[in-house]
Amino acid sequence: MFLDIKMPGKTGLEVAEAVADEWPEEQAEPLFVFITAYDEYAISAFEHAAVDYMLKPATVERLQRSVERLKQRLAERADAPRAGEMASLVQRVQSISKPAGDSPERIKVIRAGVGNTIRMIPVTDVICFEATEKYVNVVTATGEALVRMSLRELMSKIDAADFMQVHRSVMVNINAILSATRDEFGHYSLTLRGLQRPLKVSRAFGHLFRAM
Repeated sequence: MFLDIKMPGKTGLEVAEAVADEWPEEQAEPLFVFITAYDEYAISAFEHAAVDYMLKPATVERLQRSVERLKQRLAERADAPRAGEMASLVQRVQSISKPAGDSPERIKVIRAGVGNTIRMIPVTDVICFEATEKYVNVVTATGEALVRMSLRELMSKIDAADFMQVHRSVMVNINAILSATRDEFGHYSLTLRGLQRPLKVSRAFGHLFRAM
């Protein structure tokens, strides 16, 4: 699929995520190429399992290289999708995009805003983190609060050993997971201790909850 980033309605990244989530499990996962005038979206594109990322104006030669790359990828993989292929790519891109240097000191308490109040939230009390455009929603059993940073930046500041990614924009505390329920379309939703609503699992991470 060749997608622009900025389009009427949904962005190309949102389309890619929606397509991947609805793709039948018995078919090989789709391959995406993004063509855009904005180079700042490159990391997000590769988090969506992009095979290539081209800047406008795309020349015929550049398009030919992209097509050859697609042909090579199709030749390398089996007809059936490999479990966790997209999840592995997301995690790999995130790991190589971390800044070099010494690891920062880990924080144990998150300072999150609720109106004019700053809540001091122990990381161990967090049920899940949900990323929005400019904020991360910190969800606990006693409520929700916002921090103004990206999910990747927040996860770099805490000891993330107890957290699992279940969606491009969601990390959950593995100690809070009670069950995972699979619907007729093959999508999973989680029941979390202390959270009244179910939490959707992206198809890319559904293999994490299949029975042993």
